[in-house]
Order: sequence, then C-alpha cells, then structure tokens
Amino acid sequence: MRLHYLQHVPFENPGSILTWARENGCNVTSTQFYDDENIPAHKDYDWLIVMGGPMNIYDEKNYPWLANEKTFIREAINFGKVVIGICLGAQLIADVIGGKITENPHLEIGWFPVKLSSEARSSPLFSFFPQEPTVFHWHGDTFSTLPDDTICIAENNACSHQAFIYKKKVFGFQFHLENTEEIIENLLNHCQDEMVPGDFVQTPTELLSHPEYITQDNYLMNMFLTQLKRMEKEDDHI
Repeated sequence: MRLHYLQHVPFENPGSILTWARENGCNVTSTQFYDDENIPAHKDYDWLIVMGGPMNIYDEKNYPWLANEKTFIREAINFGKVVIGICLGAQLIADVIGGKITENPHLEIGWFPVKLSSEARSSPLFSFFPQEPTVFHWHGDTFSTLPDDTICIAENNACSHQAFIYKKKVFGFQFHLENTEEIIENLLNHCQDEMVPGDFVQTPTELLSHPEYITQDNYLMNMFLTQLKRMEKEDDHI
C-alpha cells in the first residue's frame, strides 16, 4: 500500500502513523509544503493523510499553497481515495466537502476526553475505543457545520464536532491520536504563545505529564488504521 502525507510545518509530522506504516510494509511519500514541494499525481498513492498546523485554512495570503492543497484534497476524495485529516487537515477536508470552519467557542489545548457516538462504537473501525477516551487537542477553530451526508462521531464540552466520516472513506479528527512526546515538545517550543489561559487550556507541565495517554492514543490510531486497511482490502462497508 502507498501512503502519502501532506505536512504543513516541520514540527507536526504523522508521528505514530509513520511507525504503523513501516510495520505494515507501506511505501510512504510526503509533500512538505513549507519547503515548496510538489504534490503527487493521484495515481501514485492509495491513502492520503493531511496533517495539522498552526495556520488557518483561509490564510492563503501567507500560505499560497493552501489553494492548491484544497483542490488536491477535493480531487483525492472524488477519486475515491482513503483520506484522513488531523486537526487542520480535518478542517481542510470539511471545507472542501462543503462544511464551514469557524472559531470554536473555546480554545482547546491539552488532554481532554471526547465522547464517541453509539454509531461509531458499533463500527469495527472504532469498536475498540473507550466510550470517552482522553485525547490530545490543540485547536482554536473547528468544523462548526458539516454537510448532511457527513456523520459526526465524537464530541465533548469544548467542541461539538470532534470527528466525522464522509462517504465511508474520508475521516476527519479534530484531536490527535498520532502525537508522540517529541511532537508535543515541539508544539510547546513553537506554539506556546497560543496558550491563552482558559477553561480548556492546560499548562505545559500538564501536556507533558501523560505518557500513558500517548501510549493509549497511539494504540487507538494503530488499531483504526489496521481495521481500515483490512476493511478496504475486503471491500467491506466502512
């Protein structure tokens, strides 16, 4: 299987997804937009991963490649690719399928639980998730509106739309299951000025004090990807 990922800043890479890809014999390629790298032809990959970043999806003046990236993501979806977006990546997906991205009522940075819907937990893709796993968040915007043919599968008190499925093969996660301790440290080094005190903003110490959550979340991401690969191979209903 060929996995391609889109990366927006040097310090937010796919983390544990790359470990899973290596362990599963995937051919991995990437586009580093911050280095002005080119996007591939759609025939040259099978799955697309769209990573996070500190920019806003509408900030095309400062990041002109965003326009081409949105077109590329839209085409990937239309070609029937598996597309997985994380944080900014999920917002970009939501935008190109007709959703609306706005400022979330709360800045959410740190370890907070999300509640999965009963529909999600009845799917083999998420049946192994706890009902309310504690996951890592770092976002100020969210996909506040989603198209009618999109299924919202998670929420919490800070953000009503935490994850979604679109047309069975497209997945958006507002939170991070892929983060490693190194990625969290890098976020603190590069983005700590975003940590304005609030009800859903933890301290740097709190962010770095939960290796058990990192282990759990990496496991959940690993299992999700494994199930997704199996179901796609068997051409099951996702």
